[in-house]
Amino acid sequence: MSSVIVVIPARMAAQRLPGKPLADIGGLPMIVRALRQAEAADIGPVVVAAGDAEIVEAVESHGGRSILTDPGLPSGSDRVRAALQAVDPEGQFEAVINLQGDMPFVDPATIVAVARLMAEEPDCDIGTAVAMEASAGDRTNPDVVKAVLAMTAADRGRALYFTRSTLYGDAPVWRHIGIYGYRRAALDRFCAAPPSPLERREMLEQLRALEMGLSIWAAVVDQAPISVDSPSDLEAARASLAS
Repeated sequence: MSSVIVVIPARMAAQRLPGKPLADIGGLPMIVRALRQAEAADIGPVVVAAGDAEIVEAVESHGGRSILTDPGLPSGSDRVRAALQAVDPEGQFEAVINLQGDMPFVDPATIVAVARLMAEEPDCDIGTAVAMEASAGDRTNPDVVKAVLAMTAADRGRALYFTRSTLYGDAPVWRHIGIYGYRRAALDRFCAAPPSPLERREMLEQLRALEMGLSIWAAVVDQAPISVDSPSDLEAARASLAS
């Protein structure tokens, strides 16, 4: 894809871990670690879409670029869209990668894989990533979101559904990674639509896109990154870095 920008949404008011974008991990705020991984992917410029001035200050003090967005925006996708409109009102960038700010060690290759998928699949409205289940417990864990894919190659497939429910059978269970690549028109359509019935039922935003008829494709990557959603996750991230 000829023109891609990475936008990382972040806000201080996370319910389970307030202030987590600025949580210290090995001497750097978590949001700065996510920023560094996105920069290492080297697919285009990187911007943090911040819901709070403290995040802007932290990012800019470490040499990054950040846009202050309305703190009342309902979702990270809306925050990404607002930042994109601010930095690229003329639509220079064909696609935007929405990278979660709570993935401080995401492999840059995963970001590249999503961008490559969108470049190679012309009917892909939204690109994302999956990895093989880490353990048998993933199949029954409602906190692990599973992607149901129609595989078209060993490294990719078209998403049929996403669920928190248990999946059965001998086929691989794909663990969804919360990275999204949107074509501009798809992001605009998605943010303009209200939450859908399946989205409300499963508490999974991506189901809104499927109900709208948008096409989601997933790239298969080696491993799901650490995601920091709670104090115990934060300690695990710090321990991972130390080891």
